[in-house]
Amino acid sequence: MTIIQPDTPTRTRPGEELDRAALQAYLSDQIPALGTITNIAQFPGGYSNLTYLLTTSNREYILRRPPFGAKDIKGGHDMGREYRVLTILQQSGYKPIPEPVVFCDDESILGCSFYIMERVQGVILRAQTAPKLGIPADVMQRLSLSLVDSLVDLHAISLHSTDPTRLGLIQLGKPEGYVQRQVAGWHRRYGAAQTDVIPDMDALARYLTDQLPPDNPNPTLLHNDFKYDNVVLNPDNLPDIRAVLDWEMCTVGDPLMDVGTSLSYWAEPTDDPFRKTFNLTWLPGNLTRQAFAERYAERSGRNIDNLLYYYVFGLFKNAVVIQQIYGRYRKGLTQDPRFAGLLAGVQALARAGVQALEAGRI
Repeated sequence: MTIIQPDTPTRTRPGEELDRAALQAYLSDQIPALGTITNIAQFPGGYSNLTYLLTTSNREYILRRPPFGAKDIKGGHDMGREYRVLTILQQSGYKPIPEPVVFCDDESILGCSFYIMERVQGVILRAQTAPKLGIPADVMQRLSLSLVDSLVDLHAISLHSTDPTRLGLIQLGKPEGYVQRQVAGWHRRYGAAQTDVIPDMDALARYLTDQLPPDNPNPTLLHNDFKYDNVVLNPDNLPDIRAVLDWEMCTVGDPLMDVGTSLSYWAEPTDDPFRKTFNLTWLPGNLTRQAFAERYAERSGRNIDNLLYYYVFGLFKNAVVIQQIYGRYRKGLTQDPRFAGLLAGVQALARAGVQALEAGRI
């Protein structure tokens, strides 16, 4: 098997440098134990918040900050919220997370708020590169089981099984009416970004509105993007999840919304080729979507009889995100040639949702 290398940063992109002197002065005053900064590098992935590696005389840390020029985006790139989520998770005993170190809302330091957490060394499997690594089927099977189990553990953090005042869960979202707001919001976003008539998208929107489930009586913490490329794995034992990353969309609501989102990414070998670009779940050894759902039900004790609804919502939401990108391309707001064929992706996901409804299964 090909040796799997941990994620590594590169040189900081021009225009995205950090003021090292100001940062050092702040850290020396607030947390002198962090030591002297000896190097700053940047992780190249991602299109949202920026991620840097701080190497100090003592150890390595991760710094997260909003993208440059994002001050005017209302409600977006909330560093304090991300830091608060990590603190809640740490208090709850949810183990696979980076340890939060410090949050700074003094914008005179770096021109924005930011936070620092420990660096967790490990591997992140990307859909573009993982298929070339020759990962054995038995390893992929154990890894897929670990991913489900970690999601179950996250959903054990509930408004009813913990003290919401102590953990601060209630500050992260409003669980009442959560599914209805999500459905209405993504339907509205689709209408704003629509460029072509896609009957399958219209059919999914009608279904999601007409078959809206009641509020879940036991809302939990949700990640909202729980998939392989958001977990850090032990390079010597891939099924060992060292950390779950990317908590910026974390909230409180119906846990089956999280499951449905994960399953909407979970491509199988016979699925449309476009769906396989999202994840590496079609590689030999991975659980099927049905096996994923059954494992979740077994370990969580939750009723998943209506899981098809949440799976279809996940497909619809992903299709809308792609439509938004394609819409920007059609309007000439981006010239990236990769976006020219994205309409076919919207159609593929919508068709998958309709086919799931026709078959009555995920």
